[in-house]
Amino acid sequence: MTTIDDQQLYPYSPIVDRAPLAWPGDAKVAVYIGLNLEHFLIDRPSTSIWPGTADLVPDALNYGWRDYGVRVGVWRTMDALDRNGLRASVLANSLAVERYPQIVKAGVERDWAWLAHGRTNSTLHAGLSVEQERRVLTEIVDTIAAATGRRPRGWMGPGLTETFATPRLLAELGLTYVLDWTNDDQPYALNVPGMYSIPYSVELNDLNLFGKSVTGPEFVQIVKDQYEQLRADAQHGSGRVFALALHPFVIGQPHRAKYLEQALAFLAAQPDAWLTTSDEIAEHYRHETAV
Repeated sequence: MTTIDDQQLYPYSPIVDRAPLAWPGDAKVAVYIGLNLEHFLIDRPSTSIWPGTADLVPDALNYGWRDYGVRVGVWRTMDALDRNGLRASVLANSLAVERYPQIVKAGVERDWAWLAHGRTNSTLHAGLSVEQERRVLTEIVDTIAAATGRRPRGWMGPGLTETFATPRLLAELGLTYVLDWTNDDQPYALNVPGMYSIPYSVELNDLNLFGKSVTGPEFVQIVKDQYEQLRADAQHGSGRVFALALHPFVIGQPHRAKYLEQALAFLAAQPDAWLTTSDEIAEHYRHETAV
């Protein structure tokens, strides 16, 4: 069995040793909203709020909970983003853009960024040969491009999954960054030429936080704490990235609406924040670090 070292994927780079990173307008923190637009298969177990029925087909309890997001929750979330002047970076399953054209239309009208997020979140992106993966990725990217009128620049795998070939194959398709490696507060270059890692978060993530019984007020405080620490870090070094990961079937629930509103209003009010998309972060970083 061949061992692959992580530094074959990306080099080790301690954040204290890097050249300063400047954001537009001398902002300290680049803020983006990672909005998950996902489609789940009705006959396959997936993300569940209660495991007791997760192996049933159909699993009405858990499938219905997930399906709430695209029927109701995303529209409530969209309104909150609009009120606070924030555009989404949409992590889109290709099946989702086919199944939910009304959401795509609304997002295109708002100039959202569209990232490829696999075909469905019921299937992880793993166990593929290179040729199989090339075909799968091509289908995913082409489907999203056709539905949105914009070719994706970024990728996040279902469950943040990749193969060792994924970055290279994405580069062949014209993509420039991935969100799967949640190991930094700044972008960095992968060892595949032209490919970058952009920060995402499995900690500042509604699915994980509320799944651990975090309350609405605690969620707002966590958002504030995250931003304030990143801003403090940036005062003594260089710009940081704040990624807020949202799932409409979680954050879009009625009892959480006012807390999302409070969190977004806080972010929108920060004078040293660059309210942007993951696409714009990746492009700015590429330009800033080009030799």
